[in-house]
Amino acid sequence: MSRMLGGIDRTATIEPWYAANQQYLMDALAHVLVHVRRCAGETMHPPTEMPMHAREDEFALHRVVDAFNLSSFEVGILLLCAGMELDGAVPELCARAQNDATRPYPTFALALAALPDAHWSALSPGAALRYWRLIEVGSGPSLVASPLRIDERVLHFLAGVQHLDEHLAGYVAQEPPSDDLLPSQAVLATAITDVLAQAAQRQGELPVVQLVGGDSHTRRSIVAAVCERLGVTPYRMPAAALPSTPHDLDALIRLWQREAVLSGAALMVDGDAPEALDATQWSAVARFAERVGGALFLCTQERRQLARRVMVSFDVEKPAAYEQHALWEQMLGPTAPLLNGHLDRVVAQFNLNAPAIRAICASVAPAAHDAPYAPQQARTLGRALWDACRTQARPRLDDLAQRIRAIATWEDLVLPDAQTATLRTIALQSRQRATVYGRWGFAERSNRGLGISVLFAGASGTGKTMAAEVLANELDLDLYKIDLSQVVSKYIGETEKNLRRVFDAAEEGGAILLFDEADALFGKRSEVKDSHDRYANIEVSYLLQRMEAYSGLAILTTNMKSALDAAFLRRIRFIVHFPFPDAAQRAAIWRRIFPPETPTQDLQPEKLAQLNVAGGNIRNIALAAAFLAAEDASPVTMRHILQAAHGEYAKIEKTLTGEEARGWL
Repeated sequence: MSRMLGGIDRTATIEPWYAANQQYLMDALAHVLVHVRRCAGETMHPPTEMPMHAREDEFALHRVVDAFNLSSFEVGILLLCAGMELDGAVPELCARAQNDATRPYPTFALALAALPDAHWSALSPGAALRYWRLIEVGSGPSLVASPLRIDERVLHFLAGVQHLDEHLAGYVAQEPPSDDLLPSQAVLATAITDVLAQAAQRQGELPVVQLVGGDSHTRRSIVAAVCERLGVTPYRMPAAALPSTPHDLDALIRLWQREAVLSGAALMVDGDAPEALDATQWSAVARFAERVGGALFLCTQERRQLARRVMVSFDVEKPAAYEQHALWEQMLGPTAPLLNGHLDRVVAQFNLNAPAIRAICASVAPAAHDAPYAPQQARTLGRALWDACRTQARPRLDDLAQRIRAIATWEDLVLPDAQTATLRTIALQSRQRATVYGRWGFAERSNRGLGISVLFAGASGTGKTMAAEVLANELDLDLYKIDLSQVVSKYIGETEKNLRRVFDAAEEGGAILLFDEADALFGKRSEVKDSHDRYANIEVSYLLQRMEAYSGLAILTTNMKSALDAAFLRRIRFIVHFPFPDAAQRAAIWRRIFPPETPTQDLQPEKLAQLNVAGGNIRNIALAAAFLAAEDASPVTMRHILQAAHGEYAKIEKTLTGEEARGWL
């Protein structure tokens, strides 16, 4: 199989082969040097035919001749150049044959004069020797008089020594052996292997194999497993490393194709690092894929198309829930029974790949091995696993959104009973998704609308962000705030790309996503006036589609619900209106606003509730008053709050009326 895919079906480190290959190479060189000595005036017997060897087709020289379709004349030139490195007498022989002591090196002129079956076409840049850079032409007065030198990579290959071409070292790196694949991944690797094996048997061009979706580690493990089964060596190249200029890209294509032949290598172009390919990068990837030969794997987050080469696509999914559960049990070993329902909850919430699960178990599980069985131990281990999973899922999202430390609880939330009941229903459905969708089969009936999408509508400061904190605290999940006004781009397609990055990063841990300033994207669009309006509708639809399919909880906030299109609102599962607090609610907020540790004196919540401001402003006033009191080294009093209220009103460009502060002092 490796022979069909361009590799060499032997191991260069096996001593018998190495010795036989060396002998074959020196015999071939001696055969060529007979012609050069005759040209130098030595009396020589007519050259005989090359000696036959039992395993000739396994030797490196034969593989080069066969792979690059070299003529006998081109083989002679290549061997003559190799002789400069292998036989110390060759330089002096070249000088005598050219009757010029200043030219102790092979030239095209010497080859044309000395070697049989000479043809001028072998000298052209498009012929095999120069096109594949088997030899290098040095500087000289003319093409035929310039010194020739064998490429170092080719020389080592002829001698039976394998190593990566140093010119490729900055572009590609060898992939390590694959980890043990999970059952679904092994099935996918088998399917890919069969496709390539059948194509190789037909002796036609191999199709490009495209791996779509999934995480980078899983895709790389699958590629490594396929290459292991086919007997080829896998290498990886980031798509971003491809040159953008045609000249440099063409040079890289030739170098890699030569390397693929010499080392029996397959290449994986990773188009998902650090993010999805843009148009310029994909253009370079497509040119590379359509022109390079051999086994080629293309890893992307989206399905792509090639115009001039067959490409077979395979979807890579995260491990199924049952596979993740089985891997958790395998890695936890005897501690798994301690967890009871904790493990089910972990699997339902966190969509992790195999390396992440192994890493978490290695760091958490040992603590439970020596512990006696007890309910408390089970809770402790379950808590440790949950926290480790949250930490494992954070890095990608931390680069894309603001993580908010959720400390607010239900007691901090002041809302009408109807809104509070809706929030508790949201928490309940988030907590029981795995049971209803999974074990009770609702997901099998339809995969539409399984995500929990929520809209928080209300004026600034009415508690929308606090409510999100309360849900995160209740569900024991991370909360990430994404400012949609920063995500929306004036460039067509960029907004969708930014949203995709956020959702893809969040899928591992099912974090709560809080999309702030939804008005930046969800404007009323009763008519489409230009292409940007039309694409904005596409961006909104994409966001709603991802929210509906997201395994966690996604929340939109808006200050102007009336500005949102009714067609979009119908796709939101929960809509919670945050009203401006009335006097009774403002008094309740004032009673809870100061921490128990804060010293206060003679505060009157009913009178403070006369301030006609929202909860966010109340918090700002309370905090400013606390600083004023600390400066006075006294408890917080109504006087401090009045002074702080004047400052807050000035900030929001309102006037503090006498009625609002009546009876304070």
